[in-house]
Amino acid sequence: MKTQRLPLAAAIMASLLLGACSGDDGAAGDKGDNGLNSLVNVTALNIGDAHCPAGGQRIDTGLDANNNGQLDDSEIAAAQTQYVCQPQTAGLKAELIGRHQTGVYGLSAAEIVEYHSASNRIFVVNAISGKVDIIDGRLLATASNAADPLALNNLEKFGELDVAKDVGQTFMGSVNSVSISGNLLAAAIERGDADGNKTQANGFVAFYQLNGTDAPQFISAVEVGALPDNVAFTHDGKTLLVANEGEPNPAYTLDPEGSVALIAIADGKPAATAAIIGFSEFNQGSARASEITLDIKINGPMASVAQDLEPEYIAISQDNRRAFVSLQENNAIAVIDIANAKVAKILPLGLKDYGLEVNKIDASDKDNLVNLQSYTGVYGMYQPDTVASYRWNNTDFIVTANEGDSRDYAGFSEEARAGDLVLDPNHPQFAAAKDKTQLARLKVTTSMGDDDKDGDYDKIVSFGARSFSIWSADGQQVFDSASDFERITAALLGSHFNNNNEENKGDSRSDDKGPEPEALALGQIGQRLYAFVGLERTAGFMIYDVTNPFDVHFIDYVVNRDFEADFVINTDTGEVKGDATLAGDLGPEGMKFVSADKSPNGNPLLIIGNEVSGTTSVYQLKIK
Repeated sequence: MKTQRLPLAAAIMASLLLGACSGDDGAAGDKGDNGLNSLVNVTALNIGDAHCPAGGQRIDTGLDANNNGQLDDSEIAAAQTQYVCQPQTAGLKAELIGRHQTGVYGLSAAEIVEYHSASNRIFVVNAISGKVDIIDGRLLATASNAADPLALNNLEKFGELDVAKDVGQTFMGSVNSVSISGNLLAAAIERGDADGNKTQANGFVAFYQLNGTDAPQFISAVEVGALPDNVAFTHDGKTLLVANEGEPNPAYTLDPEGSVALIAIADGKPAATAAIIGFSEFNQGSARASEITLDIKINGPMASVAQDLEPEYIAISQDNRRAFVSLQENNAIAVIDIANAKVAKILPLGLKDYGLEVNKIDASDKDNLVNLQSYTGVYGMYQPDTVASYRWNNTDFIVTANEGDSRDYAGFSEEARAGDLVLDPNHPQFAAAKDKTQLARLKVTTSMGDDDKDGDYDKIVSFGARSFSIWSADGQQVFDSASDFERITAALLGSHFNNNNEENKGDSRSDDKGPEPEALALGQIGQRLYAFVGLERTAGFMIYDVTNPFDVHFIDYVVNRDFEADFVINTDTGEVKGDATLAGDLGPEGMKFVSADKSPNGNPLLIIGNEVSGTTSVYQLKIK
């Protein structure tokens, strides 16, 4: 049946019954044919319904033929059924309904999150324990909006995956990522060596069979590359991709090559070995060396291109043909041809121009105020962490959370302050770069900006872009959120904007990537597609409607943090000064969107792992 516009009388009746439960009967109406009562039945429709994608109500009418006072299915006049649908352009309301507190602060006790709908279990990477926590999500089926969200702790941990023990190798380290396809779970774990290098040996991916509420069963472990940092199944579940970051050791004396591993899945079972896609053909003197442009940052001391490229995060195209892999430190994205197991291309992302009014930033943590300015000659590398992909008009688009990251090791560091740079005397910010209330404090790279190679800097280039972006599959930017994140948080939080996640000290991150967008998830609700972008430092998440990549709209900023709480968290030791118990959720690291059809309560969910507060939070999403 087609969706119909209700007549005025029916619309009035429907408005009186909007709160009716599914299947409730309305009051009897006028006497119909043969003196029978006419009845009205209002059924609530969940988001994703075929007739009302954003949810709404179905209005059924008919005559009470058996005089039982209820409108039975056989009595419904199907031709008269009508629908009242929620508008597709409505905004979203995010309500916190579930939360698990580990009580561990500053040590990454909650990072990457996954959800298994068949068992209502949430799987959370707990880096400090080196395991994957299993949280009971059954309570979410009946949970309501939290009355005291800062104190909420209603989800219980009831198990864990000891991945290192199951893999059974020496020198095993932390679990870095988890992903689920159907009833198959994959977890990536790093490995060190006998020389004390913590993450430079080849890591593994451990596979588990999920059987309802039974304990997950370990299947096998597959060796991959050095420092597997992210795992992602193709949408058809036939391949697992692994981003092997290959970071150097602190002394920068051992720098493994970055790579992407492909593990075939057949009949729910992983292959015994992985196919490794490396980047050696891009090395100097090799066949594809000319594809490494100056916009791709290669700066590790004595490192080849293959060693310098560090795969971070993976997004899979909807047709499962391509993977888009962020090369965060290199300010680029690698496009992987999955079927042919090769690198199709490497996309340089270029620089964001902070000289444009639309891109203005607060660049100082010493000015004690919100001070958004544009600075000609100052730029930011996009350097995305999390990436995602979707299709619009049969075309692939890439979404990036532009966190930024530097190489800062004992053996090599590219970090400096803008005030430390020897600028070209003609640089438009020559004076501002000496003023700590303007640009002098801005953290920048020493590896880019000397365009004419004369020993002074022609550009000031900083880390990250303080935004999220949408790109074509060929690397053309079609949208950037510009200065939205700082403008919005400044307006809503005032002096608390650009806060750190280790203590409440406003403006303390203005010199260093601002709110620092890192976590990212996409979610289809009705006919609209939304992007959820977590702000690692300031906390909370932004919601944007990205259905049309050329017509993106801000929807909301949601944050569960007490900016007045008195605490300081040491992220090296986990020591807490003051009281962080009611500080809220700090450091959103990983996100998982759960569609309405897989949710235990019929509403879409957003699950967030907060690494600094060690909390896992669950929001239900409703059309306003």
